[in-house]
Amino acid sequence: MFAQLGAILAAVRSAVKTIFGIRFRTLTGMAVTALTLGGCLPTAVPLAGADPSDPGARVAGVGYRSTIAPYTRLRPAAPSPWREQNDRVAPAPKSDQ
Repeated sequence: MFAQLGAILAAVRSAVKTIFGIRFRTLTGMAVTALTLGGCLPTAVPLAGADPSDPGARVAGVGYRSTIAPYTRLRPAAPSPWREQNDRVAPAPKSDQ
């Protein structure tokens, strides 16, 4: 019984060692590749214009425009006869018919 348990544990340890060994080598290779290629990146391009962290830099003026400025209150409105309202918005009658 102990021999069988020892054999199972040895097999599991061998499988785990193989799997983690492959993963470790793969991750190590990827990290080394990333660090190596990271040195090949071009340098940063200087900003076009003034430095944004400079408090004395000139910037465009800021204006205020209300988002609800054209709003006009529509209630309460006095009711008007529907026929007059309809005549105001109806198209003009054609004179040739």
